[in-house]
Amino acid sequence: MTGAAPKRRLAIALLAVFAMFVGGDAARAQINETGDLSIELVDPKVLRVCADPHNLPFSNEKGEGFENKLAELFAAKLNKKLDYMYFPQATGFVRMTLGAHRCDVIMGFPQGDDLVQGTNPYYRTAYALVAKPGSGLEDVAALEDGRLKGKHIGIVAGTPPATNMAVNGLMMNAKPYPLMVDTRLDSSAEAMIADLVSGKIDAAILWGPMAGFHAKKANPPLHVTPLVKEKTGPRLAFRIGMGVRGADQNWKRLLNRMIQENQPAINKILIDFGVPLLDENDRPIGAETATKVQ
Repeated sequence: MTGAAPKRRLAIALLAVFAMFVGGDAARAQINETGDLSIELVDPKVLRVCADPHNLPFSNEKGEGFENKLAELFAAKLNKKLDYMYFPQATGFVRMTLGAHRCDVIMGFPQGDDLVQGTNPYYRTAYALVAKPGSGLEDVAALEDGRLKGKHIGIVAGTPPATNMAVNGLMMNAKPYPLMVDTRLDSSAEAMIADLVSGKIDAAILWGPMAGFHAKKANPPLHVTPLVKEKTGPRLAFRIGMGVRGADQNWKRLLNRMIQENQPAINKILIDFGVPLLDENDRPIGAETATKVQ
């Protein structure tokens, strides 16, 4: 999301700082009516992915993120080699990667953002509250819940749930963590989880994929509850698809078909990384349902 971040890195709020990219997309879209992907792609024999080199659980240079695993799945299904254009997900990410024709797809991008052309979404998730088992906060699904009053809550500054926290009077005791960090050296999510485990904060609010990934790694594992009961402030659930250039219609159609045909395998990868999947009615999607062929 994530947090985007949502805009992505959190996943989601990060998109607010992405630079717009421009180019000859309109002209290219008009001439490519044949379905020839060589017109749209940097190299039609290679799946060239735009990614952050230090941004787990999404991606890293070692190929350890779930977006790396999704890229491997798609490369195999498409019978293509896999290559990456790595660039930090900060200002200029889209312009310097997809927009500069150095790669052909961003593996995770929130639906509805106009920086890129989005594919059909392949998962839906939400910001989530992370708490210790036995804390009494395990089933908190809305920031208006009275059990949060007076609690020290970790929040990534500038992300959508910060607005909801302010509306519900929770910012007085909140501990903010920076949205923009050098991911080679620092991680707000890791710092927040460390503070939760040590008792410096009572709960943490993170973009769903980050929440699930870090909660699963903790010892003992932490409890993750998607914040799907919000009645004030912005909604905190988002659909995530892939991002391509605006002119690349045939490439988008191919990716849409790949998503549809491989949804159970996609879901399995996401669940293995702890991503809290949601259906369109905000109900959790369990492993058995998620990996079942429709």
